[in-house]
Amino acid sequence: MDEQVCAMCQGTGWRIVERGGISGAERCECGIANRARQIKDRSGIPPLYANASLENFVLPQDNPVANRGMTAAFMTVRSYAREFPVVDKPGLLLIGDPGTGKTHLAVAALRILMSRGFEGVFFDYQNLLERIRAGYDPASGASSREAYQSALDAEILLLDDLGAHRVTDWVEDTVTSLITYRCNQKKPLIATTNLPDPDAGLTVDRPASLPGRTDYRTTLSERIGIRARSRLYEMCRVVRMPAVEDYRMRARR
Repeated sequence: MDEQVCAMCQGTGWRIVERGGISGAERCECGIANRARQIKDRSGIPPLYANASLENFVLPQDNPVANRGMTAAFMTVRSYAREFPVVDKPGLLLIGDPGTGKTHLAVAALRILMSRGFEGVFFDYQNLLERIRAGYDPASGASSREAYQSALDAEILLLDDLGAHRVTDWVEDTVTSLITYRCNQKKPLIATTNLPDPDAGLTVDRPASLPGRTDYRTTLSERIGIRARSRLYEMCRVVRMPAVEDYRMRARR
């Protein structure tokens, strides 16, 4: 079936307008709609979060303390999305336990920015590293830079589940290089992580299975390196997600 040609611009993407007796050209609405659709198609947002928005984010109602904490996180994300790009820091770092709604809020912010014409790319952290590593050619000693370059160049990068990969020198170097580049270039990064960080007010200890002992959780710095963690704090507003009932269960009710 032949594509329909816009009656306003005849497929050029521009239409002639006249104001005050002066003719000029302005971008046609069809071009704006096409660009928005292209931005969405290229974003890589998983189908599970394709409709994530601030409007359908579910706040806990049965726990006043959790409600206040989650409302504060929600308001920080909303303020960031509204103020962007005129923000004190160009990125967001959402920290909290699994199931607190971090990815929903992160994608909601990204979708708002995309609706305003900014281009964004979603990467699952572990999948990104696996794609970079899969492109490595032992014979040449080089790695395919397609995935890595996409993460570097994206106007806005959403990196989900940061630190969800065992620590190796290669992982630390790759993550540090990526975050440092984006920080130096003032390129926005929205990241989520399940790993605790003392500066975010999250404890790294938890009760052990044996009485009188304490287990210590792996921290964000230990998993991605001190340098990358320092850069994250330099470039991101830190959003602490409170301990709440699993968000996925809450949202299904």
